[in-house]
Amino acid sequence: MSDRWKECWDAAPDIHVLLKESANLGEARERIIGYLEALEWMVLRGISIPESWDYILFKEAVRTLKNIISPRYESQVEFSTLEHLWTAAVEGECDVAEDFIEEFVHLFKALKFQADVYPSMLMKGIEQPDYEKYEGREAALHRSSFLDRMGGRMDHFLRRYPSGLRPDVAKRRIENRDRILKVLEADLDSWWDWRWQYRCVFKDKEDLESIERIIEISPEHHQAIELAMENQIPFGVTPHYLHLMDAQPSDMDYAVRSQVFPPLAYVQNMIAHKTDRRWAFDFMREADTSPVDLVTRRYPRVAIMKPYESCPQICVYCQRNWEITSPFMPSALASWDKIEDAIGWFAEHEEMMDVLVTGGDPLVLNDGLIDDILRRLSQIDHLKSIRIATRTIVTVPQRISPELCEIMASYHELGRRNICVVTHLMHPYEITPETLEAAKRIRLEGMQIYNQQVFTFANSRRFETDALRIAMKDIGIDPYYTFNMKGKAEMEEYAVPIARILQERKEEARLLPGIFRTDEPVFNVPFLGKDHLRAWQNHELIAIRSDGRRIYSFFPWEKNVMPVKPYVYTDVTLLGYLRRVEARGEDPQDYMSIWYYY
Repeated sequence: MSDRWKECWDAAPDIHVLLKESANLGEARERIIGYLEALEWMVLRGISIPESWDYILFKEAVRTLKNIISPRYESQVEFSTLEHLWTAAVEGECDVAEDFIEEFVHLFKALKFQADVYPSMLMKGIEQPDYEKYEGREAALHRSSFLDRMGGRMDHFLRRYPSGLRPDVAKRRIENRDRILKVLEADLDSWWDWRWQYRCVFKDKEDLESIERIIEISPEHHQAIELAMENQIPFGVTPHYLHLMDAQPSDMDYAVRSQVFPPLAYVQNMIAHKTDRRWAFDFMREADTSPVDLVTRRYPRVAIMKPYESCPQICVYCQRNWEITSPFMPSALASWDKIEDAIGWFAEHEEMMDVLVTGGDPLVLNDGLIDDILRRLSQIDHLKSIRIATRTIVTVPQRISPELCEIMASYHELGRRNICVVTHLMHPYEITPETLEAAKRIRLEGMQIYNQQVFTFANSRRFETDALRIAMKDIGIDPYYTFNMKGKAEMEEYAVPIARILQERKEEARLLPGIFRTDEPVFNVPFLGKDHLRAWQNHELIAIRSDGRRIYSFFPWEKNVMPVKPYVYTDVTLLGYLRRVEARGEDPQDYMSIWYYY
């Protein structure tokens, strides 16, 4: 037996023996299936009586291992995970990554009621009271004391992620702002003018030189940005957003920089697919879900409309990076005829209850055009909701002017039609006094603001998204969706394992009051749309590749409406993720329960 397999086989020596003594793969499969079924029935018959919390993990592990070794799923993914295990058992070694072996160390531990989950990372070292010994007020006091300690441990993590409303951060931002104004030879009045913010977006080589007079950029980011500019790979950052970045790269502004400074591998991938970008990067298959220009429809009662297909600032991982070349690109604005045709489509389809006006960012448009679009949409009686999707609350909060809010509010008529704003805050460090003011203007007009966060490596540390939820509620923004990173090849540096978003929901979001965790973790299935990740019946882990990547089968949300084939998704590895967070200074032991989320 190879040394690197020792922990795996020690976790389940009986499985090792069964595999080793099997003459071929078929025999190995039958033996393991028989073993799992016998193990399951020992528990169900009460012969083996694990604690209830261990049983939950055991049950999930059995279901997952059955999937992984089933001929059905082997046929679907066109390889055999079981073959790797059998080869390793028979020959003592197999050509697989450490990531693969680590998956089975923990899967086997769960089968043996030895999972590395308890005590939780949050309460490690704190003794939990034996509540069976107490009752009434005495029991309540013990419980309250324990929960106080849990809350204190949470605060230890939350304090690591300040928002821009914290006085010392706000003061530093003022210094950053003044440095930007000096480089751009502008005054404070300019700063508050959203038109100036739009005009001064940093997007070309000369602007890169200006950025480097304001903040320090790593050599790799410099190379990547320069290469992007040379090859029309979308890049852009607003003066306001640039002032969120610290003078030198820091742990606090890591997520902010990651939003706009592309990794070199991303730029190279985009260049490699320059001529077929639409087909290579249209992850959501928008080309196949657009019944008319500017409209995309995946659901029965809602569709999106895109009057403007660019933004003041470009998010590196933008879903529509295949159709954007730069901020404010000349082709971004649709003709009024096309906008009218799109609105006409909504008028003709009485099934539409809701329209999401998005892009790009529709708030790039001038007030008059926004007013025209909202007026026309508001004349459609069957539209009960008009949502305006914009990131300007974060990137150019000055755009949320009193005049614009009055226009939007003039079509907000409770009992008939709801106007609301959907935004895209990624991290508490993005919040500023200007963002607070923008949110306040919208809310004081009676409109709601909802947030869709993309869960990326940059904001995936323990309690980092909790800190965002709290900071958003402070300024009147409600968490709405938490998106798993889209599985686009060029975005791999941003990707987080599905298991981490499930872990975050169960172990971090769950500890907040209900109104702070109104967001739902979702996976966007190409062509179909959002699948709820918490719904076990919506997805299954069906295989583990030799490099340790999990493969999932996502069942369409509409499976009870029409027969649609599942979507097969290949994830990033859990061990790879743990190594990356460790490189950022995290303790991987704080994340060890991630292995038991499937």
